[in-house]
Amino acid sequence: MPDDDGVLRETGRLTLRRFTMADVDRLVALDADPEVMRFLTNGVPTPAATIRDEVLPRLLAQYGRHPGLGRWAALDRFTGEFLGWLALDPSDDGGEAELGYRLRRAVWGHGLATEGARALVRQAFDTVGVRRVWAQTMAVNDRSRAVMARAGLRYARTFHLVFDDPIPGTEHGEVEYELLRADWPAIRQEWDAALRAR
Repeated sequence: MPDDDGVLRETGRLTLRRFTMADVDRLVALDADPEVMRFLTNGVPTPAATIRDEVLPRLLAQYGRHPGLGRWAALDRFTGEFLGWLALDPSDDGGEAELGYRLRRAVWGHGLATEGARALVRQAFDTVGVRRVWAQTMAVNDRSRAVMARAGLRYARTFHLVFDDPIPGTEHGEVEYELLRADWPAIRQEWDAALRAR
């Protein structure tokens, strides 16, 4: 669970900490990059008022309802620079968590999403004890799908949603990946063996 400074976990390169209302501008800047938002809103930024009045208050309320789950600011462990966020968004009963990540484009391609996602998968199963971690993205979002797979999740299904204003690629559907508690020990053993081999 988070320490007194709101830090949930540290990895080799990341610090994952609770959000605060002081993070509004950081989140606005993150969502202002059209490439970051490409597969979410077709590049349309999230308005500052939405982040300040809706998104952040909702995220802050989650921390108390489901300890150890929620959305976490991802910081460079050595400089403290804001890199984006990673999430274990809880189901209503807290028994499942949706894995998510959104990082600044400047740090894409360095394995940070995978590093943070793996830390949160460990958190979900070893600390919180969820029964399932899952994630969804557009079928055409190859980068996100690769992170899901490297985080131990396996393809579960493709499904199609109807949107009033579909973005390019919607016609190929959405995909869901998942990792069940019963399958977690084998994944953990594989990761631990890889760490020992370094």
